[in-house]
Amino acid sequence: MNTLQKSMSALLIAGCFLTLPVWAADKAAGEQKAAMCAGCHGAGGKSANAQFPNLAAQQPAYIVNQLKAFKSGSRTSSMMAGMAASLSDDDMANLAAYFADQPAAKAGGDAALAKVGKDKAAMCLGCHGEAGAGNGQFPRLAGQQPDYLVKQLTNFKDGSRKASHMQAIAATLSEDDMKALAAYFGSL
Repeated sequence: MNTLQKSMSALLIAGCFLTLPVWAADKAAGEQKAAMCAGCHGAGGKSANAQFPNLAAQQPAYIVNQLKAFKSGSRTSSMMAGMAASLSDDDMANLAAYFADQPAAKAGGDAALAKVGKDKAAMCLGCHGEAGAGNGQFPRLAGQQPDYLVKQLTNFKDGSRKASHMQAIAATLSEDDMKALAAYFGSL
């Protein structure tokens, strides 16, 4: 076996173990726990409020990582910190499994802006997956609330939300670029 094959095999095995807790999660327990999320994120994770993200069909690893970040304080939101504070690792995995299993939401977006955003979206798809469906630790953007996406890009740009790769990308975007990308991903 050559070095490349050995490396790929090791990555595949590691990937299986890194996602195992979400695979072993209890979706029914997650559905019960999700009742506390519905006020902001909507039934089944489909938010009707542009301030709050859709969680339906979101990447489970991303949900777990964000809940842990809110709980630890490395991502700030007084509301989410309070919600995440009482969650165990099992609760987080169960919630992630439940939301990941829900049908995807489609938030919509301005059609003219979405056309402009489609032309700019290629820079996002390398991490966020084909058609913005998400990719492991990188969140699903497809069907997301456009206003929420603009807010997050703004937060990355001004440094109030930390992630070096997203901060670097957001630094290159104008407000119009952000709105166009958000409209495009919201329309998927």
